[in-house]
Amino acid sequence: MSKPGPRAGGPTSRRSFTPAQKLAYLAAYDAAIKNNEGGAYLRTEGLYSSQITEWRKLRDAGVLEGKKPGEKIGRLTPEQAEIARLRRQLAQTEQRLETTGVALEIMFKNARATRKSFEELAGRNTAYEAVMTAYRELSSRGISTRVAAELVGISRTTATRKPRIPVAGPALIPANKIDDADRQQILDVVNSDSFVDLPPIQIYAQLLDAGTYLCSISTMYRVLNENKQVKDRRRQARHPARAIPELTATGPGQVYSWDITKLAGPVKGKYFDAYVMIDIYSRYIVGAYVHASESGELAVEMMKEIFGIHGVPQVVHADRGTSMTSKTVAALLSDLEVTKSHSRPRVSNDNPYSEAWFKTLKFAPTFPERFGSLADAKTFMASFVDGYNHDHRHSGIGLNTPADVHYGLAEAKAIERASTLDAARARFPERFNTTQAPQILSIPTTAWINKPADKPPENDRLELAA
Repeated sequence: MSKPGPRAGGPTSRRSFTPAQKLAYLAAYDAAIKNNEGGAYLRTEGLYSSQITEWRKLRDAGVLEGKKPGEKIGRLTPEQAEIARLRRQLAQTEQRLETTGVALEIMFKNARATRKSFEELAGRNTAYEAVMTAYRELSSRGISTRVAAELVGISRTTATRKPRIPVAGPALIPANKIDDADRQQILDVVNSDSFVDLPPIQIYAQLLDAGTYLCSISTMYRVLNENKQVKDRRRQARHPARAIPELTATGPGQVYSWDITKLAGPVKGKYFDAYVMIDIYSRYIVGAYVHASESGELAVEMMKEIFGIHGVPQVVHADRGTSMTSKTVAALLSDLEVTKSHSRPRVSNDNPYSEAWFKTLKFAPTFPERFGSLADAKTFMASFVDGYNHDHRHSGIGLNTPADVHYGLAEAKAIERASTLDAARARFPERFNTTQAPQILSIPTTAWINKPADKPPENDRLELAA
């Protein structure tokens, strides 16, 4: 039986959207917002809030309506930006007027009945029903629950509280079953503005770090799957199976992997080169530099600076690019007595840690199609690397940040997480079948590039494949 998740069914093709599709998605999202279902709509359609924000700017500026087939959409001109601002302001004003008009109409119709109920002292229930009738009619007309509750003079909690319905006869309910209210709470949290763009595994880790236990990762996926909100939103592409050499690291600073990737420049055919070096044990990006060209001399400068800050590793792994196999790089590593490792010939991907990080970089929703200048590329890379090192909870290192593992702070974080889980276990004992922490929170003792076969203890050290 396949497990529900964003990768169920295999990778999907890369998505692209026409101006007409963007307009249709915006209209549907605006309608969902009125029903407080914006977050659910984004997950159902496999979209990010950043995409909606960008498309709304283009729509308000009139770019989408006036785009010709095949024409590229660039940066908005000052005139288009001003038009977009005025259109948004006009739409907000019209929405407020519509809300006020509907509220006045409904409140006028219900005011006499409500006053009469109070005057006749027919009981509290009669007046409450009249108020709730007004609230439900306001909500059905597209007014948000918060505004509708304020208009009728009751709290939104009271207005949205579901009455208890007695169940006829005993029902067999599992002791660890999460009820509908908790499921709705889970759905509200994962679809909130703070978490709508994150997968359940990241939501679980961030809530746990904040001292909150909501539910397990599997429960989040089950609740989302029940509401048809599990869909792959990454810019997924198909890749062939990959073979890799044999390297092993048991701690930070032992094995570094590096590679160079192209960043699209301002015009077609113009590229910048991003040099990135990563510690395969901690996943920490020890260095990321962007240059206008690729050369062995620039690679040597990068390595000297990284080794001066983070220390000299035992092994440096790379593919067989011209810069990686250059004499200048080979001479530097030889002088420092660093073992040099390279990918095998005619292998599409023999450098998994660097390639995986490049995929994380380029599939991110904030990654632009092109960089306007070398300075723009450097600024973006610096910001992205800082967020990845210090904010991203990596599933391969116990949902810790690379910086925590690289600098030895993960053990203290594990104690804090254990305390949070213990408190949750004491409060909800029926939800836990074990006293152990989830396996996903444990940090592997070793990191591999192609796990070596078992060998005698005396050979238990960093080794390079023959």
